[in-house]
Amino acid sequence: MDGSEFRHWAHRASDWSADYLDGLSERPVRAQTSPGDTFRQIPAEPPARGEAMAEIFADLDRVIMPGITHWQHPRFFAYFPANASPPSVVAEYVTAAIAAQCMLWQTSPAATELETRMIDWLRQLIGLPEGFSGVIQDSASGATLAALLTAREKVLGGGGNRDGLAPHPALRVYASAQVHSSVDKAVRIAGIGDRNLVRIPVAGPLHGMDVAALDRAIAADREAGLLPCAIVAALGGTSVGACDDIAGVADIAARHGVFLHVDAAWAGSAMIVPEYRHLMRGAERADSFVFNPHKWLFTNFDCSAHFVRDPKALTDALGIRPPFLRTLGQDGFVDYNEWSVPLGRRFRALKLWFVIRSYGAEALRDMIRAHVGWAGELAAAIAAEPDFEIVTAPILSLFTFRYRPSGVPESELDRLNAQLVQRINDDGRLYLTQTSHDGRFVLRFQVGATTTTRDDVMSSLGVIREIAGACRIADLQPSAA
Repeated sequence: MDGSEFRHWAHRASDWSADYLDGLSERPVRAQTSPGDTFRQIPAEPPARGEAMAEIFADLDRVIMPGITHWQHPRFFAYFPANASPPSVVAEYVTAAIAAQCMLWQTSPAATELETRMIDWLRQLIGLPEGFSGVIQDSASGATLAALLTAREKVLGGGGNRDGLAPHPALRVYASAQVHSSVDKAVRIAGIGDRNLVRIPVAGPLHGMDVAALDRAIAADREAGLLPCAIVAALGGTSVGACDDIAGVADIAARHGVFLHVDAAWAGSAMIVPEYRHLMRGAERADSFVFNPHKWLFTNFDCSAHFVRDPKALTDALGIRPPFLRTLGQDGFVDYNEWSVPLGRRFRALKLWFVIRSYGAEALRDMIRAHVGWAGELAAAIAAEPDFEIVTAPILSLFTFRYRPSGVPESELDRLNAQLVQRINDDGRLYLTQTSHDGRFVLRFQVGATTTTRDDVMSSLGVIREIAGACRIADLQPSAA
């Protein structure tokens, strides 16, 4: 492809993207294909000769798009969104064209220095105090792994990297069952092990850790010769939006000298709104804090802001400096590959720069306020319906509910609600997902897509009511014997 052809097809891709975004509301939210539908349309062997871009674009629409779930759809109310916005998409075009590998300062000084500035802009926006520095990771999962590796090496004095874990007492990590499964994965990858992830019970309307139980668990482990390593606090857990009492947890972490990591992957973006910051009270005392602008700050995946109070502890845990990765003859720079698990790094800061400058802080705050308000309004409307109940009240823009028509025995409600969410998603007008709370199958509803309007949110009640009315207990498959 020469320069002229590239210009033509780059314009074509831009037009295709604009048309796609303009027509999103007319598409079913979730892919309506069955397993294997796309796979069978793709040749089993790669082409021997290049094919025309016109044919490739035609197959994009014919083969690929029917199997796409539309995460930017205004009625995507399922998982926390992997949000995008037009400014971030434009920035990704530019990022792809530049194709910088941003592992070292010298491999693109502007990328490193923009990242440093964008992290500080985010720090100011969410209200973390000066003294926190940070890095843009690929995901909150990567940031949590980096945090637990840092905690491991701090408590072992670098002995984990040097000697492995075998010579040391078993390390313990503390969290509630409301934290994301990325914590479980990080515990495994860090060599700490599933049995050493201690689950602390939750209590209260925010489903936060019982701080007294956390205190007792750490004390009991020390008494038993185990080595408390880290606490992971949730700020907006994925299941129902659980928020730990971070200030109370920070008191316990300080008392026992245990590393504190705050996982605010979803809810952290809402902390740009001052009236929501009570949920993060105490986060200024954390050792590590992560949130994902790619979830609710209108910046497309991947973009995860990982803040640390002690960057040296992070780089001591992760940094490896062979001669070929050293920048010679310069001072005062950062090599961000030492702050992350991967060596290779994308130019993620550019899209943040585009988004924050394009919208401005006040417009971003207003959009998040609107999402929270609409979620509360819909939850109140569902609560007023005689055949529905709110199971967990809104935390920011997330709540859970279930269908509970009169005359249906409690033992059948889980299966009835499983049928309901399946039918809603098969219908295509909405996309919801489910979770389990206190042993009950419930439907999750969260508002956060960039293009969502109040009408999109409030019209969902009619769709849910209509499809629920078609669900009959007689339609359910018999229970397993």
